Amino acid sequence: MQIVYLLYKFSIPISKMKQLLILFATSIIFNACAQQSNITLKSAFKNDFFIGVAIGKTHFQEKNKTANTLINSQFNSLTAENAMKSEEVHPEMGKYNFDEVDKFIAYGQKNNMYLVGHTLVWHSQLSPFVNKMKSVDSINNFLTDHITTIVNRYAGKIKCWDVVNEALNEDGTLRQTIFYKNLGENYIINAFKLAQKADSKAELYYNDYNIEQPQKRKGAIELIKKIQQSGGRIDGVGIQGHWSIESDNLNDIEESLIEFSKLGIKVAFTELDLTVIPNPWDLKGAEVSQNFPNSPFMNPYPKQLPDAVNIKLAKKYEALFKLFLKHKDKISRITFWGVNDGHSWLNGWPIKDRTNYPLLFDRAFKPKLAFEKVISLKK
Repeated sequence: MQIVYLLYKFSIPISKMKQLLILFATSIIFNACAQQSNITLKSAFKNDFFIGVAIGKTHFQEKNKTANTLINSQFNSLTAENAMKSEEVHPEMGKYNFDEVDKFIAYGQKNNMYLVGHTLVWHSQLSPFVNKMKSVDSINNFLTDHITTIVNRYAGKIKCWDVVNEALNEDGTLRQTIFYKNLGENYIINAFKLAQKADSKAELYYNDYNIEQPQKRKGAIELIKKIQQSGGRIDGVGIQGHWSIESDNLNDIEESLIEFSKLGIKVAFTELDLTVIPNPWDLKGAEVSQNFPNSPFMNPYPKQLPDAVNIKLAKKYEALFKLFLKHKDKISRITFWGVNDGHSWLNGWPIKDRTNYPLLFDRAFKPKLAFEKVISLKK
């Protein structure tokens, strides 16, 4: 009101007065946004849970300064997107390739990050020679050598391991993987015991998608109890969080948080992203082997995301983080599966060559409305 009075006192014309008032209001809004942008994800949630991100070789080799700045300003936990999967780190019998993993470790240590090892036992992206193995002993020897060698090498550096990844079917039964077919269900228990022996201080997690859904959750709970009853140690469960903005799953997520925590373990959301584009009707979870044909219907936003969809994405993230904060005593970590929209695996899965917008930062590494909504919960 004082500004208006001064303008009137000095006989500023009405048209000019409007322009000056608009400029003044714009300045206030800009300054407020600038102040808010100084609040980062890791600072906002520092007393609640780790805020992590999955990074690729381009990131830990520091080839993109903008990406590097974003990673180190916003996140305090890192997961290697692919570098630690067996086909990458253990490509041939008796041969390990630690070069890229060592770079990932060095990058994380330099930037004081909580490092997550992903993943020790998984049927996908598996070392090619394993599928050629014919005997039970050879597969058992592979698992023993693989887990022991890798966990020993990074003991004290990797703070948390996804020991076993995606071992369950959608109905909660165990997948018929090469490990299960040859070693039985005890391969999972043995994997946890091997990891524990190799590094007694690292946290050990079971990681899977859709385990917030009742049937698959039941199977995960039974699996966790078997590990505990066997004398093995399991510290937590990772719910991947590959969801859609159309998902009506908040009640399932909350029930899962409560049910898993009753087992005396922590809960992490390990691979969070929210697709904004259609998926095939028969899509099941996040099975990487699935692939479907592209079409204009399946790729509706090749140039930019409409405002209405952007708002819907923001509201979904806001609702999720409200729930996470409500149960922050049960949650150890929230990890986004990708640094920004351009880095997301969802641009190529389950349909290749699409344009998706599932994360908090756009292709120019700028914060989206979803970021502002999440940050605003801590203001």
